[in-house]
Amino acid sequence: MTTSPVPAPAGRVLPQPQRSHLADGREILFFSTAAEPPRPLPDRRDLPPRPAASPTEVRRDPRTGDWVIVAPARQERTYKPPRRMCPLCADPTGRSSEVPAERYDVVVFENRFPSLSTARPGTGFTLPGVSDELEVAAPGYGRCEVVCFTDRHEGSFADLTEAQARLVIDTWSHRTADLLSRDGVAEVFCFENRGEEIGVTLAHPHGQIYAYPYRTDRTSTLLAEAARYRAETGGDLFEAIVAAEDAGTRVVLRTEHTVAFVPFAARWPAEVHVYPRRPVRSLAELTDDQADDLAGVYLAVLRGFDAMYDAPLPYIASWHQYAPDVADGRLHAELFSIRRSRDKLKYLAGSESGRGAFVTDKTPEAIAEELAAAIAKARA
Repeated sequence: MTTSPVPAPAGRVLPQPQRSHLADGREILFFSTAAEPPRPLPDRRDLPPRPAASPTEVRRDPRTGDWVIVAPARQERTYKPPRRMCPLCADPTGRSSEVPAERYDVVVFENRFPSLSTARPGTGFTLPGVSDELEVAAPGYGRCEVVCFTDRHEGSFADLTEAQARLVIDTWSHRTADLLSRDGVAEVFCFENRGEEIGVTLAHPHGQIYAYPYRTDRTSTLLAEAARYRAETGGDLFEAIVAAEDAGTRVVLRTEHTVAFVPFAARWPAEVHVYPRRPVRSLAELTDDQADDLAGVYLAVLRGFDAMYDAPLPYIASWHQYAPDVADGRLHAELFSIRRSRDKLKYLAGSESGRGAFVTDKTPEAIAEELAAAIAKARA
């Protein structure tokens, strides 16, 4: 395995990708632990050149201060192609896929239909400051990447081995550290959408990474509440949550380095939060043992999701990560599903969509009991 020139903060050595470029100039990165890693091949497609400036825009909502991404080109993104035309499968001819290669372990490439993008990183981009203007807009600076977990078209993340899952975690770590180091990037978000009910349009197992030019509202809320808790108690909010949950009844899986639990105020009919026991701000700060342990717990939770109703569960997996200098930031994952029973979905209707006020159909304690049984069943 080749390594990055700078080790992760925990002393963990991250894989160094093989870098190449697609026909329109977008970057593609191949990650592997093999002694002879898969080799990128030429992309022979006739693609239009990539725009020098971002084709998207961010606009500030004057009522809330939130930034909204306006990305009309995403209307043209690939939508439920047949298996033979999957753009995420390896294609040795270099003519029909985003991945020109005989095979791959994990591959990352810039999204062809991005919400945020820049052809030239490190340009010192900054968003407009707060003003009395009602209509404030800026280029959609940032980066959106696609992460393909495996070259196998069928299956899901839950079908990976622990070694394969660890490689994905190392890939997320590498990309997070790289993107956070770039000028103009305020937050890096690794996530996976799984299932057509969630809105997935490509069946191949994959996730995404967004590098935002601003701190998202969700992250700002978490950090503000953590700062309030520290000011009032002198303690760490997330450390207190982990300690309380670890001693309670909603834990679904405990290991030496990781704890997974249904939170006290769960919003979703299936929801699990996964925390490393040692406080860290990003995946890159984990030690090797902690990264291995986290990969195993993450897989166990996802396999438990699928065992709940003996069918693939639609879900969103959302990783919260922070730069090393962000006070009170704590790495954790939130995994949740909109399925509330074997044949029913939870829709975000008036209260949830109109006011952000969630109404849950199950108690978090019942969710935890059901999920713990499903995880045990999947591990048996």
